[in-house]
Amino acid sequence: MQIAAIVGGGNVLTGDDVSARSVDWLSAAGCRAGAIVRPASTDELAAVMRACHGAHQPVVTHGGLTGLVHGAEAEPSEVVISLERMTTIEDIDPIGNTLTVQAGAPLQKVQEAAEGAGRQFALDLGARGSCTIGGNIATNAGGIRVIRYGMMRQQVLGLEAVLADGTVVSSMNRMLKNNAGFDLKQLFIGSEGTLGIVTRAVLQLRPPTSDVQTALVACPSFEAVTGLLAHMGQALGGNLAAFEAMWQSHYRLLTEQSGRHTPPLATDAPFYVILESLGTDAESHAALFSKALEAALEQQLIEDAVVAHSASQRQGIWDIREDIEGLIQTLAPLFTFDVSLPIAEMERYVAKVEAAITHDWPDGRMVTFGHLGDGNLHLSVSVGSHADETRHAVEAHVYSPLAELGGSVSAEHGIGLEKRAYLSISRTPEEIALMHTLKQAMDPLGLLNRHKVLAPAAG
Repeated sequence: MQIAAIVGGGNVLTGDDVSARSVDWLSAAGCRAGAIVRPASTDELAAVMRACHGAHQPVVTHGGLTGLVHGAEAEPSEVVISLERMTTIEDIDPIGNTLTVQAGAPLQKVQEAAEGAGRQFALDLGARGSCTIGGNIATNAGGIRVIRYGMMRQQVLGLEAVLADGTVVSSMNRMLKNNAGFDLKQLFIGSEGTLGIVTRAVLQLRPPTSDVQTALVACPSFEAVTGLLAHMGQALGGNLAAFEAMWQSHYRLLTEQSGRHTPPLATDAPFYVILESLGTDAESHAALFSKALEAALEQQLIEDAVVAHSASQRQGIWDIREDIEGLIQTLAPLFTFDVSLPIAEMERYVAKVEAAITHDWPDGRMVTFGHLGDGNLHLSVSVGSHADETRHAVEAHVYSPLAELGGSVSAEHGIGLEKRAYLSISRTPEEIALMHTLKQAMDPLGLLNRHKVLAPAAG
């Protein structure tokens, strides 16, 4: 076999070695690909893609398999390209504040390497131990610190990618400023592996923030939540890094109702917010954070608060927010949604969707939380069935109101297969046509993550 000669026979998996693997975070189904190929370098991957291109063999890329939109699903006629052997951190430059890494490296490995060099890599996700840098780039991952540092796009200075025909595009820029022609890396960031397979990246590092101040607060109204966001942003002078909101439905379910977590605050408030500030001088930063909370209390933006005084207390607060396993166990069968919309419209939107769900399914339940500071909400909906017909009905309730609000059906998880039919809610016909043009130009045989993001072109 030509591919086995390139990567080694032990790195072409078939049969049970394929089906034993999952395809995303929530699915219990195994991988159905004809084979899994595990290259160890860009050169090996380029040779594999040249072979696949010559044989018109479609491929699907696998990273950490923490996706939620079926972007890693593969048919028996497809071959999976797994980057699990490409995990090397090649270089750290603490003067230029860059880190060069292969795309299969887990996010947490990069964070720890940056910390070891006296720097930090700003992106942070709940799936940090499993998700990979290549996957973060392919989906333009967001996470909990977007309001301070931006999305994954803002962390990437340069990258290298292999195209469908095996061509290697190496744009490993290490500079903050480089306006020499088109910024080609942007073609691959957020394109979900449909235009090329990212193999290496130059990431931007940041100065360390040695002091972390974390609090969980209860808010009496959504107006108070938005007021708190504005207040903390101004009072902390740019240190605010996370503003994570939990509707009562989420907080009460994962604490009092399920018994999975001890509630740090009473569960009767309508909204809860995790506030996190990053600073350098512990004493002055703690004083600034405390003063900001006291002012928020005086302004009746919050009605109760608890501040973490240790790493374990901080983790205990975040565990309530990040307990996806708890949501799955308590709400199964579960539909999950990742949307963005103007912050001012969130309360009305959530109430409208929840009313529609309970109207059609009186025993249905919706749980809401999200990165409210950057306009991103996560909805978890349980109506007692996981049938496709039911899913489509629920999706209509969740996605349709976004059109009039200028919202997006995907804030940070991508489109994959799951949201493909709803892309037109968030993108104009002209935008979608241009996406098809780019796909046709860069992958004319339609071999890379085929049918993901974009529906097959008519005719």
